[in-house]
Amino acid sequence: MSNLDRPEIEPMLEPAPTVLTTKEIIIGDGDEAPANSVVKVHYLGVDYETGEEFDSSWGRGESIEFPLNRLIKGWQDGIPGMKVGGRRMLICPPEVAYGPKGSGHQLSGRTLVFVIDLLEVK
Repeated sequence: MSNLDRPEIEPMLEPAPTVLTTKEIIIGDGDEAPANSVVKVHYLGVDYETGEEFDSSWGRGESIEFPLNRLIKGWQDGIPGMKVGGRRMLICPPEVAYGPKGSGHQLSGRTLVFVIDLLEVK
């Protein structure tokens, strides 16, 4: 379980980045997540432009486990190298999120911001 509190994401004032952007919030001291691993995380996702929350494991009250290779490209590229116990922000433009507007997902065409707490690597 994470000993970190639910993150707050401040409004983004700069124009949205056009490439995946990662920001270390807390550097972990546990095992490092390799590409194609299974990760257990707590996360919060908001729309870059509106700041509106669209998904959160915090909101469900429990962490979740995913194989990285089944997630959006922003997570596949943005989580490897992160260490257990760490918190990282990923800013994912549409190309590494749900694709361009009209791609069939309700979030396609949107730049998304995730704050991810890495709890475990398998």
